Amino acid sequence: MADIAQRVTEHGRRAKQAAALLATTTAHQRNEALAKIAELLRLRAPEIIAENARDMQAGEQAGLSSAMLDRLKLDEVRIGKIAAAVEEILLLPDPLGRVLEEWTRPNGLHIQKIAVPLGVIGIIYESRPNVTVDAATLCLKAGNAVLLRGGSEALYSNLALAGVLREALEAVGLPASGVEILDFTDRAAVGEMARLDQYLSLIVPRGGHSLIRAVVENATVPVIKHDRGMAQIYVDETCDLDLAVQVVHNAKVQRPGVCNAVENLYVHVANQAALQAILADLREAGVEIRGCPRVLAACPECVPAAEEDWDTEYLDLILSVKVVDSMEQALEEIAAHSSGLTEAIITDDYEDAERFLREVDSACVYHNASTRFTDGGEFGLGAEIGISTDKLHARGPMGVRELTSYKYLVRGEGQVRK
Repeated sequence: MADIAQRVTEHGRRAKQAAALLATTTAHQRNEALAKIAELLRLRAPEIIAENARDMQAGEQAGLSSAMLDRLKLDEVRIGKIAAAVEEILLLPDPLGRVLEEWTRPNGLHIQKIAVPLGVIGIIYESRPNVTVDAATLCLKAGNAVLLRGGSEALYSNLALAGVLREALEAVGLPASGVEILDFTDRAAVGEMARLDQYLSLIVPRGGHSLIRAVVENATVPVIKHDRGMAQIYVDETCDLDLAVQVVHNAKVQRPGVCNAVENLYVHVANQAALQAILADLREAGVEIRGCPRVLAACPECVPAAEEDWDTEYLDLILSVKVVDSMEQALEEIAAHSSGLTEAIITDDYEDAERFLREVDSACVYHNASTRFTDGGEFGLGAEIGISTDKLHARGPMGVRELTSYKYLVRGEGQVRK
């Protein structure tokens, strides 16, 4: 255990040294590094694929599911897409040096609040090796160093990709330690990273509930987490019927296994037409409906909902549906079961829509649109490092601007405090 702590600490120390240098770089220097990363990813694709094959073979022997193996696999096309994503990040506006606010005090002091890097960001993640590049390049764009800890199932792939990132940094004259990666997968390393507050400014865990809880429960470093999805939709008393069917269908069926797919649906008791149309559409699409007694009365083929269903993130073609007597009841149900990620209302009533947008306390709140848009790319942020269900310091999809902090620059002419 002491050896693991020492190794994690050494990675953190090197990353913090690099972060001090990266914080002084220009946008041109950081973009030059990103361009070199994209170039070398394409150039080194055969070596990356060879290392990925080692992970794929080990995964097959370990009995990983076909879905897990698909997420793990890298080929020329996927590496090309990873490189293209780096080039998209390159084109994003520079997030550093922005003047967020400025003012002059009566005593003549001029104060500016400007965007600066966070420092060293720890990323703990599972399965997808593309996260190695996505996370690291987002951090680099914002002038941060990064300490990566990937899952054991993608060890060789992650090391190969991180090697390319480090090679690119050195090639343009920046410190290779701007990207540090743990080359061992002992679970104890997660706890050590979570307590590395002398070197890390922030940790972002990306993975299942158990991983996130393990990080949060051990952390002395600030954590930005996405605990679970649990997206919810309320269909109001009046709405466009076709729009309601279309939005709910998209939110549940288009890609059910993701965090922004709807899991709970509430329908106003007076809108039986919407309830019938939505249920018919979803059942035709193969969705299992778990309903309250009034839903079962309208659709005897549906399954009775258990109490735990209203807090279950299915990530599957299953939906919990409840008929509510009023918007007040819908708001109470949403508040009781929300993860704080994303909720939506479908309504023609402007005042109801505005009330819902104002009162629902989630990172992303929609009127007449699918919850599936909760995504950095869909919001026009470019790539994202994750989606935060926290409120400090970032909330919702996290792009490069959310990987910055700020400081105050105060310019005077000899002022002293009296």
